[in-house]
Amino acid sequence: MSATSGGPEGTATQNAGERLGLKTGMVVQELGWDEDVDDALRVSIEDTIDADMVDGDYGNVVDCVLLWWREADGDLVDALVDSLTDLVAGGEIWLLTPKVGRPGTVDPADVAEAAPVAGLSTTTTAPVSQDWSATRLVAPKAAH
Repeated sequence: MSATSGGPEGTATQNAGERLGLKTGMVVQELGWDEDVDDALRVSIEDTIDADMVDGDYGNVVDCVLLWWREADGDLVDALVDSLTDLVAGGEIWLLTPKVGRPGTVDPADVAEAAPVAGLSTTTTAPVSQDWSATRLVAPKAAH
């Protein structure tokens, strides 16, 4: 029994929200939206959290940030730092980038270089749809 719509195209992203570790009731902020985003993936995420994602004008703390990013979008470090603005302590950023061979592909080395400059660590990368991969970024845990 699935609440995800989308038919054959939606099957690739059917459980994407759950694969990203999202749960009902979480507040997810979406940044970097453009015409090329994967709508079936967005629907899957919103079905998982049972709410609409919020935008950059939300003005309150969020549990997770979903950042759509393409090679020509500008300075990734700046975008990652901006993504931290509303993120709750211990929250995570999912950086969504076009897969290799797709327009706008981001070199994984660029992500690996930008994350620590922004104060983040990369933990995992996973395909989440036909055209997009997701990289999980978190603030390093403070030493006890």
